[in-house]
Amino acid sequence: MSPRRRQRLNVHRTLASVVIWLIVIVQVYPLAWLFITSIRTEQDFASGNPFALPSEITFDNYARAFATGNLGLNIVNSLIVTLGANLLIVLLGMMAAYALQVLGFRLSRFVRGLFLIGIIVPVQIALVPLFIDYSSVDLLDTYQSMIIPLAAFSLPMSIYLFSSFYEYIPRETYEAASIDGAGPYRIFGQITFPLSVNTIVTVVLVNSIFIWNDFIFANTFVLSDDLKTIPLGLQNYIGAMGNVDWTATFAAVCITITPLLLVFLVLNKAMIYGLESGATKG
Repeated sequence: MSPRRRQRLNVHRTLASVVIWLIVIVQVYPLAWLFITSIRTEQDFASGNPFALPSEITFDNYARAFATGNLGLNIVNSLIVTLGANLLIVLLGMMAAYALQVLGFRLSRFVRGLFLIGIIVPVQIALVPLFIDYSSVDLLDTYQSMIIPLAAFSLPMSIYLFSSFYEYIPRETYEAASIDGAGPYRIFGQITFPLSVNTIVTVVLVNSIFIWNDFIFANTFVLSDDLKTIPLGLQNYIGAMGNVDWTATFAAVCITITPLLLVFLVLNKAMIYGLESGATKG
C-alpha cells in the first residue's frame, strides 16, 4: 500500500472514530444526567444549576418515588402488557411470514405489501373506533385493550423482518425436509422456528421499546389506577398547581428504564445478528 493511500485510510479511520465517539456521547449523556439528577437533593436541584454535579448525594429520591406513586404496580402492569403483546407479535408475525414467504400462494406478494403499508398508518386514527368497539364488548380498562392494538401496530415491521430472514434460509433445506416426509407444521416447528431465535430476540427488543413506553393507548383505554402502566404512573408525581417532584420523577424514570437497559446489554449481540440476517441478507 502506498504511503498516500495509507495516510488517507488513517484519516478516514480517525474521522470515523470521532463521529462514533460523538454519537456515543450524545446517546450516553442524557442517561448519565438522568442518574446524576436522581441522586441530587430536591433543594440542590431547585436552587442550583440543573446540569451541575450534585453538591450532596442522596438516595431518598428512590424511596420517595415508590412512596409517591404505585411504581411497583405500574412496573408489573407494563411488564404484563409488554410480554402479552410480544407473545402475540412473535406468534402471529412468524406464522404470517411463514405463510407468505415459505409456503407461498397466489397474490402472496400483494398481501405482504398490504402488511407493509401498515407501517405508515398512524396509531391515532384507531383510537376512537377502538374506544367505541371496546365499550360495546366490555374491553375497556383491561390488559387486552392495550395488548391488542400494540401488537397489531407492531405486526407489519415484525412480518417484514421474519419474511426477510425466511428468504435467507436456503430453499433446499425445506425441500429436503419435504422429501423426508415433513409437513408444513413440522417444518415450521423443527426448522424455521429454531433458526429464527435471533430474529425473535430482535423483534421482541425493538417492539418492547415502543410497548414499554406506550402512553396513547394506555391513556385512552385505561380508566382505573390498578391498570396504569409506567407512562401513566409518572403522572402521579405532578402535585397541586402543576408542581412536579423532579428528583423523585427522575428516580422513578431511572428505575423504569433499568430493565430495558439490562436486557439490551445482555442480548445486544443477538439483536445485531438478527437485524443483519433479517434485513440486509434478506
